[in-house]
Amino acid sequence: MSDVHSEELLREVASLPALPGVYRYFDAQDQLLYVGKAINLKKRVSSYFQKNHGGTRIGHMVGKIVRMETTVVRSEAEALLLENNLIKTLQPRYNILFRDDKSYPYLKMTGVLPGPKASGDAVSPGQAPAPVAAQFTRVSYYRGAVEKKHRYFGPYPSAWAVKEAILLMQKVFRLRTCEDPVFSNRTRPCLLYQIKRCSAPCVGHISAQDYAQDAANAERFLRGDAQDVMRTLEARMMAHAERLEFEQAAELRNQVAALSNVLHQQSMDNVADRDVDILAVKVQGGKACVNLAMVRGGRHLGDRPYFPVHVEDAVDLRDEDDADAALAPVEVQVLEAFLSQHYIDVAMPPSLVVSHPVGKGLLKALSEQVGFKFNAVHQPREQRRAWLEMAQTNADLQLARLLAEEGSQQARTRALAEALDLALEDLDALRVECFDISHTAGEATQASCVVFQHHKMQNAEYRRFNIDGITPGDDYAAMRQVLTRRYSKLAEALHEAKRAGSTLKGTARLPDLVLVDGGKGQVAMAREVFEGLGLDLSLIVGVEKGEGRKVGLEELVFADGREKVYLGADSAALMLVAQIRDEAHRFAITGMRAQRAKVRVGGSTLEEIPGVGPKRRARLLQRFGGVRGVALASVDDIATIEGISRELAEEIYRALH
Repeated sequence: MSDVHSEELLREVASLPALPGVYRYFDAQDQLLYVGKAINLKKRVSSYFQKNHGGTRIGHMVGKIVRMETTVVRSEAEALLLENNLIKTLQPRYNILFRDDKSYPYLKMTGVLPGPKASGDAVSPGQAPAPVAAQFTRVSYYRGAVEKKHRYFGPYPSAWAVKEAILLMQKVFRLRTCEDPVFSNRTRPCLLYQIKRCSAPCVGHISAQDYAQDAANAERFLRGDAQDVMRTLEARMMAHAERLEFEQAAELRNQVAALSNVLHQQSMDNVADRDVDILAVKVQGGKACVNLAMVRGGRHLGDRPYFPVHVEDAVDLRDEDDADAALAPVEVQVLEAFLSQHYIDVAMPPSLVVSHPVGKGLLKALSEQVGFKFNAVHQPREQRRAWLEMAQTNADLQLARLLAEEGSQQARTRALAEALDLALEDLDALRVECFDISHTAGEATQASCVVFQHHKMQNAEYRRFNIDGITPGDDYAAMRQVLTRRYSKLAEALHEAKRAGSTLKGTARLPDLVLVDGGKGQVAMAREVFEGLGLDLSLIVGVEKGEGRKVGLEELVFADGREKVYLGADSAALMLVAQIRDEAHRFAITGMRAQRAKVRVGGSTLEEIPGVGPKRRARLLQRFGGVRGVALASVDDIATIEGISRELAEEIYRALH
């Protein structure tokens, strides 16, 4: 391969040190091709240029290399961390890449301040000071950065799993879920108390000491000590019964029964493993799925699929720690890429169960990175085997679903291109932009623009436009404004590029199709805008509702003079058009509602209310815990704040409602 590379590049390769590090390859357009790590930079990088890789993917990549960059680090663990941070950030063409679509959710238990000394008896609201929210642990769904003053359990694979755990905390331990401002302003128990999902600490129906004991038991249960919690509850129940405290004994009996029912349903609770991640890989048709199942506190919490990109272009040569430099199966590459990238910013459990063997060098580097030695078990037995088989089945099903969906999406894209005679060589590049207008009787008018490309909706490219300077309710004027704002600069760039003999690429180019939600009137307005900008009228297509505005009866209206077209209720092309149109409508409505609420509530800010200055605002926020707490407060509660009269309290209440 050396004859296709410059002497300068080969000299740079020859001068590399025999130290751990990270290397990056670039092509002639200075696009990043590949990021790799090495225990020995000189040995690893030289292997790319000294061997004949033939017509493999790695050979194709090496032939494009014109420049490289290297970074020397102190250890393989540092190289691993840097490599995968660069992969996540730069998204190179030939690396297997797992994109972070969202963070993991947790179950959060707020910190508890020392409560007043109390007996096991409930405290009557008239006999003691009002309960303080900070004394009573709250359980809630949480996603984000953790704080040391609270406890977090998880991560959970889905929001559904967290909500199921919270429901469990309510059923068995009757812990509160209300926010602090709501807690502080209660005067009587809420519905959750009536249905035995909360012990009503907000109105003193349980002492701080007893509530803290329930919270401690809930925490022990979440950590996997369910049997110990059961024994503790049974002992307390018997102690109350011996003291003839039958009411308290009955409460504990109900708690024991609820916990026993949970343990009966959770058949995996008694296994030795407390915290385990199970990873199963399936590769088929150029696509891959890694199914991650989670066991926390001995309970199986569910699973979550991941679909990496660039699998078909991945370099298929193992690291140099493979003595015979054998080609690694794609499944192993995908699994190792997931381990390297996933556990950079996600806590790793002490045990992993994997469907394919993982390289020892990677395991050693990961252990150094996380600060403890963990087990990665391949070919497990007993309960672990059952977990892995379940995860493997789910990986197979998820990948089959992905392949089926992608196949159907591509078929719909092709049907649309054929129905509208769109001359495209690459269907994957077909770009559709769709516009919709939304308002309520002319109030808070907004226009939406959604984008369809690569056979799916591109959420990151959605745009909203606030419409002003028009007669309220004039949808035609709103459409004229949004199309002018969206395409005027693009038209200028297009005309300039034509004069220069070049073309626009990427998101800077015109879409292949512009859909507007409306019939002849909206299409005529779009035609007027495009004529003024000197753009191709054949791009514009209106989606006109059919008779009775029934779904499936829509007709397509063209700006270039073609006759209207009815594609048929069963048309794949019409299904795609309807999907894009409905998404534009949804996006416009949500934006309009948010804008309308902002206008009606004065931007949800207290400082915009006449008579509320910085000092009064600070007192309100301190008393009620935030704007939402102020909105939940009554006029009488607001009027108790120093410096706020009854009249001003009524004004604040009206402004926030």
